[in-house]
Amino acid sequence: MSAFHWLNEQFDFFGLPVYWSDFLGNILALATVWLALRRSLVAWPVQILGSVLLLIASLNVHLGGNAARQIVIIVSASWGWATWKRSREQEGTINVRWASGRERAVLMAAMVLGTAAFGAVLKGTDASFYPGAPWWMVLADAWIFVGSILAMYSQARRYVEFWFVWLAVDLVGVPLAVHSELYFSGIVYGIFFVMVLLGIRDWASRSRPQEIASPLEPAVLVEGRDDARTGGSPVSRAGAAD
Repeated sequence: MSAFHWLNEQFDFFGLPVYWSDFLGNILALATVWLALRRSLVAWPVQILGSVLLLIASLNVHLGGNAARQIVIIVSASWGWATWKRSREQEGTINVRWASGRERAVLMAAMVLGTAAFGAVLKGTDASFYPGAPWWMVLADAWIFVGSILAMYSQARRYVEFWFVWLAVDLVGVPLAVHSELYFSGIVYGIFFVMVLLGIRDWASRSRPQEIASPLEPAVLVEGRDDARTGGSPVSRAGAAD
């Protein structure tokens, strides 16, 4: 373990003391998003390694909640890795798609209800930030935790909505990190925000043709545009695809 002792040491980052484990973990987190944008299978092992480093950083500053989040991410990433690997073996590539209306509703309900339930647990156990932390901080902490898990799930399922979930996490994560004086994490969240916007555009353009519409476009327009390109009906297109 002494060979990795340097991970627990700090260095000066433009006047800010930063743990090497925190710095490298966040760099790998950024690499994970870039690789996910490219639909690369390597995104998953990189994410696992990054979460291990962020787990070390969290334990260094006694952030039990964030440490638990990293453990959940490691487990989820292992499942996602296996899912993508199986998909590539079966289909030859990593195909992405828009979630169905029902799947979107489940994701949104899980985000809201999960945040409320986990926030209540954090508040009741004083496990978020500090004892007596205001509700808005606790719920923001819970929102990021639950959103991260749902983003991992959506990524493994190859939903385009995966990027929208991360967008919801970043919109809370940036101001919360700045308020908590975690400026380096705030910078990383800001970079995530830009990469997420690029990811939405890229995955949306690569989504598999199907009857389920993008939430940004009515289904009838999707079908009409496909008809114009193929010169056939949705039924004939389905037959051709088979």
